[in-house]
Amino acid sequence: MTRLVSTSVGVGRMYDGNTVDLLDIDFRDLGEALLGGCTVDQIATAPVRRRTTLSEVELLAPIPRPSKIWAVGFGYADHRAEVGHTSDNSEPMIFLKAPSSVIGTSKPIRFPRVAPNEVDYEGELGVVIGRRLSEVTEEQALAGIAGYTICNDVSARDVQKGRVPGRPADVSTAKSFDTFTPMGPYLVTLDELPDPDDLRLRTWVDDELRQDARTSDLIYPVSKIVSYLSQQTTLEPGDVVLTGTPAGVGHKQGKFLRPGQSVRIAIDGVGELVNTCQ
Repeated sequence: MTRLVSTSVGVGRMYDGNTVDLLDIDFRDLGEALLGGCTVDQIATAPVRRRTTLSEVELLAPIPRPSKIWAVGFGYADHRAEVGHTSDNSEPMIFLKAPSSVIGTSKPIRFPRVAPNEVDYEGELGVVIGRRLSEVTEEQALAGIAGYTICNDVSARDVQKGRVPGRPADVSTAKSFDTFTPMGPYLVTLDELPDPDDLRLRTWVDDELRQDARTSDLIYPVSKIVSYLSQQTTLEPGDVVLTGTPAGVGHKQGKFLRPGQSVRIAIDGVGELVNTCQ
């Protein structure tokens, strides 16, 4: 399976679970390479300039600074039910997250000073756009995807719901604080993971399993989401799309994240994303 990474010393390809082939391309990270005109196939097959180990490099988010992060709300029926969302929308509910909220695996999720008390997790399949997409069909949308990653749509629920004095309810701000989009650890290429619509997704907080679902339970399949977004705005190479989270989020159980806790999200075939709260 081809797993591409962005590291502190350039773009790499995982050779095995602990070995990284650093690639001979003139870009600092995968996002720059895609936006600079490289196809994911060109990146994946680039010559190796040096072989190293994970202990010798710092893994960044696969796309450290996407030009846009689109996210889908209420993407799973069981999540809609648990939060009491009753609208029968025929189209996805979408919102934007700030690119500056992205961090890589193993980096800390920092609670914002203005809203530290109701920070929540959302394990999600992330889609990385591989070429410019505007008003495309669902079939065209799949052909324009570079690959898949794991994302945590961290949310300050009191900001989202308007419970912070002096602040209106604001979904985008609630999900855009610094460190609120952990992403990674890899970009798994499309040719290695052709069907994103039947993958197991699980989220643990410390050792407690909180979310366990399959992407086949998504109300809107990946092709629908990407096609729909391309009708609203042009998707650029390296843009990231968060497809929605299943049931099991913390706020409906009163289980908000606390400093020192670890959030681990695993998606079959994609890897594991792990971050500790502080």
